[in-house]
Amino acid sequence: MTKAMLAAGGALALAGGVAVLLTGHASPTDAPANPTAPRAVERMMIPLADAQPSIVDYGRLESRIATLMRERDMVGLAIGTVEKGRVRFIKGYGETLASSGAAVTPDTVFRWASVSKGVASALVVGLAEDGKLSLDSSLASMRTTLTLPGDARSVTVADLLSHRLGLVRNAWDDRLEAGQDPKLLRASLGTLAQYCPPATCYGYQNIAFDAASELVEQATGQAYASVAQERLFAPLGMTTASVGRAGLQGAESWAQPHRWNRTPTTVNDNYYRVPAAGGVNSSILDLTRWMQAQMGDAPAILSPAALEAMHRPRVSTPPKGRRGAMDRALTNAAYGLGWRSYTYAGHALVGHRGSVDGYGSLVLFDPAEKSGIVMLWNSNTSKPARLQLEFFDMLYRLPPTDWLDLPVQPNAATAVTAVAASPGKAAR
Repeated sequence: MTKAMLAAGGALALAGGVAVLLTGHASPTDAPANPTAPRAVERMMIPLADAQPSIVDYGRLESRIATLMRERDMVGLAIGTVEKGRVRFIKGYGETLASSGAAVTPDTVFRWASVSKGVASALVVGLAEDGKLSLDSSLASMRTTLTLPGDARSVTVADLLSHRLGLVRNAWDDRLEAGQDPKLLRASLGTLAQYCPPATCYGYQNIAFDAASELVEQATGQAYASVAQERLFAPLGMTTASVGRAGLQGAESWAQPHRWNRTPTTVNDNYYRVPAAGGVNSSILDLTRWMQAQMGDAPAILSPAALEAMHRPRVSTPPKGRRGAMDRALTNAAYGLGWRSYTYAGHALVGHRGSVDGYGSLVLFDPAEKSGIVMLWNSNTSKPARLQLEFFDMLYRLPPTDWLDLPVQPNAATAVTAVAASPGKAAR
């Protein structure tokens, strides 16, 4: 948390040895934390909750988080929530490196994995608004390295961003993970058998999707990471957000990756080499800022028309294989431009999940209610994602459901460390 945010009414107190966030809110006239950043930072400064009572029972939520953190694969976790446009809860739990004692805080930087796809979509849609390209343009007329099987002349930029390319899902991700050049792989996708006629069905992609980074670079004449910084991260005040491995490992506090049973592993460049598909990093504070922007809190940066274009369902994403109870509860699953959409308990939700080796991520929000949850963690497990519906059950005042479905271990020796926002700091 920035000093300006604390001065605007936020505070920290210790309760039972755990830091908790007190109430208050930031005024739109407060100075931005970074005086050299664009003025839009003022609009995107995270407002702390005001005196209006929360809908969500955060005592219960923290109890559920404690249960989750006792799982053998959990190392570190960061969570942020927004209710009615107001930030209600931001905390870090566990460690950046197993058994190190280095606590995860709201400033700790994680990988976004496939949540990064929303950044690529925002850049391409923004450039389309500026007249630099068109979402309806044929990809074949663009100077990307992507080739597709069959007659792909009708495939558009919008088809690229919504995974309607006629390719089998996750085409050649195994080769990317083996270290092969993503541009060469992208140029060879046309040799694959056509999975379906282009623009007619959904097939999730990473290598092909990263043609979006080439579109951005061609339209601007700048590196993709620089465009993301100049057009999105800096104007939104996302001071820890970056594209590329250096931004992760160069952070003052960064979450190191782990595999099963809290086993540390190393960061690799595989999905950083497809930055539009999986190259973004940030703290939970900045992922919360990103979610607020997707809720419409930064219209000068992400216009209502751009948000509608990105979030609108464009292709059904029917279930494939075995689905858990949570995935079955999220109905009407579809994909827009870099974003997924669902219906839950009669409410329309927008979000995305991500995973790369050693990391997981999640964003899910209700645009109408301006409420949602973001999560980042540093281990190879999908269990934290189950907390999303526990949050929405409380938000919608539904009877509680044990979506975690984990054994309760009240006498577990593992301590859970929770750290709230502190002053003095700025897939697939």
